[in-house]
Amino acid sequence: MSDEREAPNDTAVGVDNSVSDGTFHAPVVQAGAVNGGVHTYYGQPPYFSLPPVSEWPRLDTADPIALGVRRTRRLPGESPLPPYVARDCDRELDARVREAAGSGGLVVVTGAPLSGKTRTAWTALCANLSDTTRVFAPSPGTDLRGLPAVLRERGQEGCVLWLDDLEGHLRDHGLTPTLLAELVRLRVPVLATMDDEVYDARRFGTSVRAGVLSWADPVELQRVWSEGEQRRLIGFFEDLRLRNAVIWCGAHTVPEYLAVGPELMEEWRRARRRDAHPRGHLLVRAAIDLARCGLLNVGISDGTLRTAISLYPEESATAESEPFEEGLAWAAEPRYGVTGLLVPQPDKVTWTVAGSLFADVDDRPGSPPVPLGMWMVALEAALAGGSEWVSRSIACDAHEILAPMADRSPAIPALLGRINITTGDLGAAEHWYRKAADAGDLEAAAVVGELLVSGDATAEAIPYLETAAEAGIVRAQYRLGKVLAAGAMSWLTRAAEAGHRAAADALPPLRRVTDTPPDTVKE
Repeated sequence: MSDEREAPNDTAVGVDNSVSDGTFHAPVVQAGAVNGGVHTYYGQPPYFSLPPVSEWPRLDTADPIALGVRRTRRLPGESPLPPYVARDCDRELDARVREAAGSGGLVVVTGAPLSGKTRTAWTALCANLSDTTRVFAPSPGTDLRGLPAVLRERGQEGCVLWLDDLEGHLRDHGLTPTLLAELVRLRVPVLATMDDEVYDARRFGTSVRAGVLSWADPVELQRVWSEGEQRRLIGFFEDLRLRNAVIWCGAHTVPEYLAVGPELMEEWRRARRRDAHPRGHLLVRAAIDLARCGLLNVGISDGTLRTAISLYPEESATAESEPFEEGLAWAAEPRYGVTGLLVPQPDKVTWTVAGSLFADVDDRPGSPPVPLGMWMVALEAALAGGSEWVSRSIACDAHEILAPMADRSPAIPALLGRINITTGDLGAAEHWYRKAADAGDLEAAAVVGELLVSGDATAEAIPYLETAAEAGIVRAQYRLGKVLAAGAMSWLTRAAEAGHRAAADALPPLRRVTDTPPDTVKE
């Protein structure tokens, strides 16, 4: 016997050999769940434990997710799965399934992990078999020796054996060449999936596994999508999940994006607990919110992340139990060989957030708004990265989102004013700072006063500067003093020219004040 062959195992999945109070001395068998049910039989060998065909789910009512198709993100109103995008191998697979449906036999779909094998195989099953076909999907390790006996009692009902991840069924009491030959005789199709590397490792040689796999040439699903597949994908852009997958999958494939996205979201969500990875959770949240502000194509430095997480004071207090470096390492660790929650950029010192996390949070109703200060953090990071286009895009997004809310709080127009000063639009900055000052923001009053002075609108500036100066803002007091000194200088000069000696004596010290270069406008 080959080293690969496994000895019979009566304690495989689905069998419990324990004795209960000495009452039962034969195995207690739990058959695989069908539509959530569990069937228990006492005193019978495991190969009689399989449920009758009448209890197998029909193809039109079976749940593909329960049978191995990976779930994708599901927001309110979204279907359990996005539309299926036809793959190049579908025509070949359909023909194989139809042939197996007529004469029995094994059809195996192979491909890389997360390439979409199970969804492709399931779609072929639904497209080529009757809706009334009964589907048997045993758990890996289930003893299948009694399957022919069960099938012989099926009457006229069509049946299919569904073996997602075939490796778990290639055991002495699983799918063997003998069982497969009997299924062919009974004209029962077997549709299975298998990872490429596992298939290659099991296909060749004299083992039981190789004997099963030699029955059929695999239908190979390519990991990288062809141009034709990508064109067909664009036709489904009305589904937000598929559109986001195209936009945010990056170096990964659409199936990888769709499969890993929900796992990343769940792991990130649960990491917020104090005894989990609260710092890592907070770092990812900050990166998501920076992306929501428009910082999408510029790497985020560690320094920017440290600044950003300070905008969440309550969460930062909880995160103190985890050092920054440990949280960052956790967030960056690749999951499923695909991506981490934070993705290192080519420069190896900056990060972006996984696209699926950003898209999921941004699309999800009820996601908390980004902290107001995050807009400036994003804008300054874009400018520091030398990306003028991104910085202008961030400024435009900020106006689009925040301007309609400007009457809710003076902090909002004050922020818009600061953004416009940073991007060099002083006219727009004056408008927004004036709005904030008129709503009671004293710092904004100081800034709008300075802007008005620099624009030679001194008379308009004085009331704003007086308001800020009386509130104790020192630079407003200084600027107001200079403005008033300039006015005094004008009148004293007139008096001196008219021969007023005291006015002439007052001019030199006053000129030292008015000739001092003005301060740069403070933000």
